[in-house]
Amino acid sequence: MKAWASRFYMSAAWKKTRDAYLTSQDYICERCGEPAKIAHHKICLTKGNIDDTGITLCWDNLEALCQDCHNKEHHKQERELRYGFNADGRITPPIQENS
Repeated sequence: MKAWASRFYMSAAWKKTRDAYLTSQDYICERCGEPAKIAHHKICLTKGNIDDTGITLCWDNLEALCQDCHNKEHHKQERELRYGFNADGRITPPIQENS
C-alpha cells in the first residue's frame, strides 16, 4: 500500500464499502469465478483522486477479484514484454503479447 493511500484504506468508510461490495458479489471473482478477496478499483487511485468518493467508494468503480486476477491486473504491463527466440535459438528483443 502506498503511504499516501493508507489513510483511505484504513478508513471505516472503505472497510464498510469493501465488505458490502464483496458480499454483494458472494465473494466470487468477477473474472474467473474463483473465491474473491479483493475489491479492486477499476480506475486506479491516485494522489489526485483519493478524496473523490465518486471514485474511491463508488460500486461502479469496484470489481471483486481473486488474488491471481488482481496480480494479473497490476502486472499486465510487465507481462506484455516477452523475449522471443529466432530460428537459430538466439534471443530476440521483447515483443508485445496480444493477450
